[in-house]
Amino acid sequence: MSTKKLFLLFILIISASLLSGCQKIEANLVPKASKSCPGKDAKFSIDFFKTNNQGKKNPKGINNVIIFNPKSAELDFKVNVGLSHKLYAKDSRGKLRKEYVAKQFHELIADENSKLNGQLPIAAINADYIDTEDKPQGLNISRGVEYSGAFKNKRSSFGISGGTPQQRQATIQAGRRTNDILNYNLVGGNGRFYRQGKFKDICQDLGEFACKNATNRSLAAITNQGYVILLVNDLKANSEIELSQLNQELLPDMFDNVLEGIASNNCLGKIQEGILFDGGMSPGLYYNQKTYVENLGPIGSVFLIYKK
Repeated sequence: MSTKKLFLLFILIISASLLSGCQKIEANLVPKASKSCPGKDAKFSIDFFKTNNQGKKNPKGINNVIIFNPKSAELDFKVNVGLSHKLYAKDSRGKLRKEYVAKQFHELIADENSKLNGQLPIAAINADYIDTEDKPQGLNISRGVEYSGAFKNKRSSFGISGGTPQQRQATIQAGRRTNDILNYNLVGGNGRFYRQGKFKDICQDLGEFACKNATNRSLAAITNQGYVILLVNDLKANSEIELSQLNQELLPDMFDNVLEGIASNNCLGKIQEGILFDGGMSPGLYYNQKTYVENLGPIGSVFLIYKK
């Protein structure tokens, strides 16, 4: 065989080896790419990260974010409220006891009433507003047991239904749901800024103080694929924050930017529903044994997430 033919044969062998190697690399990258986008991972349950106001992950971001799949068999849920006795306790006549006391975020996520099957939650967010008698104002239901206030039929609430994991559904709407399985774990809120996929700037609805002065936010959103986004934006967070034009406290006209960015960047679908929880002196967020945000005010209720 001539030197020229040997050289050509050598080139063909090298080319074939490179092509085969590239195909193997590409094949190995495919599952990793899907797992890096939670909405494309069938086994995804829950995650925490920080973002800027475009919803892009940033270790110095001002937005503390929890995303989760309500249908994950690894997760379970509960609601806690400030009580002077055990949750679900009844008196000697069989009537549900509702003796409310003021409790802060760290108490509501770590007291005896915060446990489910003996376990403390892996994640938590503050929820309902509280009245002058330490009672939650909106609709709050914990494992089917109701602890609600005067605005339970007027204000919207966020919740996760009962049933098997595959039956679970996240909802945001005013008052009790017509399907009773949906009235299982609900927490009150106030300020609905997404309805059936349509965003609304609710600055005027909130009023001047809540819109432009008390700008630390606590909120929940649901996507059209059923995923949930919990978000707390607070300068007083227990982590490093690097302020910039794209990383600052949220005004109501910014809610859609950050939520749509989070949903898109994590393959969660389109935002369908969104609701504010109590802001001002109340926002709190906890994940995996760390409190990322806590304020000094008492809280009407907390939404708790457990990992089995």
